[in-house]
Amino acid sequence: MARHGGTIDRDKVNATTEADIDRQAREDGTNDTSHLSAPYPTPATVRKTLHMTQKQIADLTGIPVATWRNWEQGRVGLDPAVQALLRILGREPDAARRALDMAAE
Repeated sequence: MARHGGTIDRDKVNATTEADIDRQAREDGTNDTSHLSAPYPTPATVRKTLHMTQKQIADLTGIPVATWRNWEQGRVGLDPAVQALLRILGREPDAARRALDMAAE
């Protein structure tokens, strides 16, 4: 078993009620989860806003076109990293393009 240092707080690990979990989150400062539900544009919205085909945006992001297509058609859920990528592409498309183009160099 790998050890990463620190100690385990057994009271927190063994919390049995939602009230215990909520109290511990407040004490730890981890009770603000608003960032977890932040809206993000859909893959199709991002692609259309950038005036790109599925192939073009897949090439830009390094994502297989079949994966992008599945995202657009709702066949596959979007994990948090994909949601973040969509927010970046949607809010800062020029910066995202520069950064992604640099990755291809």
